[in-house]
Amino acid sequence: MPYLSVNSWALRRHLGPLRWSVWDAKTQQIVVREDPQPETTHLLDLPRELAARGYQAVDICHFHFPTTDRQYLQQLKEACTRHDIRFHTLLVDYGDISSADEVRVKADVAFIRSWIDIAAEAGAERIRIVAGESPAEDQEALDRSIEQLKNLYDYAKPKGVQVITENFRPLALTAANCLRLIQSGESDIGLITDFGNFKHHGERKYDELAAILPFSESVHAHALYDDNGHPNADEFRKCLDLLPASGFNGAIALVYGGPGDMWKGLDRMQAVVEAYL
Repeated sequence: MPYLSVNSWALRRHLGPLRWSVWDAKTQQIVVREDPQPETTHLLDLPRELAARGYQAVDICHFHFPTTDRQYLQQLKEACTRHDIRFHTLLVDYGDISSADEVRVKADVAFIRSWIDIAAEAGAERIRIVAGESPAEDQEALDRSIEQLKNLYDYAKPKGVQVITENFRPLALTAANCLRLIQSGESDIGLITDFGNFKHHGERKYDELAAILPFSESVHAHALYDDNGHPNADEFRKCLDLLPASGFNGAIALVYGGPGDMWKGLDRMQAVVEAYL
């Protein structure tokens, strides 16, 4: 049975500074650029807050970690265990493993491996790796991404962390590419389906979603919003209605992207999603 989760991006105006990882082409290094945000909820307190609001799981973006020292990661793991919140996926929001730039790929793969280590320490069940920034029609880039995902899968598996990717960023913005990414080779690569990431397909968006949902371990449940942050319930349900037909049985992670208080926005989405749990 599907169960309720939340993506920490949906709380980005509550969890403190966003620590973006960026490739600096001049220095050929990964740098961190901080985007100040209010911290009304501490990450270590998030599992307790989610449990009180009826959630069963959480996805946490890598840029929401204020530190990655071992003691902090253990505290986060213990908080999730104490409040019966599954740390479903650690979302690595940086990296272009499809690039032909060998220097960048080497640096990005090392960066992702370090986050696999962090995921294992913090008790994350999965790690989401971006397939790449290359255009969707670039088949050579797709092949490079498949090869790197396999290598990262082999690195993560002994650590008890499942590698997954998502219909996210240019290379994975077609259903056909998503299916190739997870079905090529012998690696058991998982998939997240994000309702909002096929919008460029227009009305074909729903066919594209339907094609990949049977292979998805979770969904990132985006909605469309009005100026007051209220979801377009009819369009949201049109996406959610695809879940039963696909046999989907994973985490429905809410992603609120509208204005105003993000907790209230999530509450409005949760009211719609409850019928699908």
